[in-house]
Amino acid sequence: MKIENTKAQMRKGVLEYCILLVLDGKPLYASDIIASLKEAKMIVVEGTLYPLLTRLKNAGLLAYRWEESTQGPPRKYYELTDVGRGFLIELEGSWSELLNAVEKIRTNKA
Repeated sequence: MKIENTKAQMRKGVLEYCILLVLDGKPLYASDIIASLKEAKMIVVEGTLYPLLTRLKNAGLLAYRWEESTQGPPRKYYELTDVGRGFLIELEGSWSELLNAVEKIRTNKA
């Protein structure tokens, strides 16, 4: 088994949560979301991000609006909906539980 495959699966499992965290409190353009995720070492390419954004939008967690740009065509800015904020709060609780469980297992190893 290759470590890179496992690391990619771990990142994939938390990517939606990270996208919601990045969008918490501020609407962002897709390239800004990618930059934030890359800065945090959650490497994402556009081909990965757009399907996730669409899925989150279709689930009612995100909305978007078009904004004119001085540097080309209009840009689509994504933001959390009220439902998305509630979902993020639930995910934060689940994330804390998961971290605690993993830490407990990690520190109680034989």
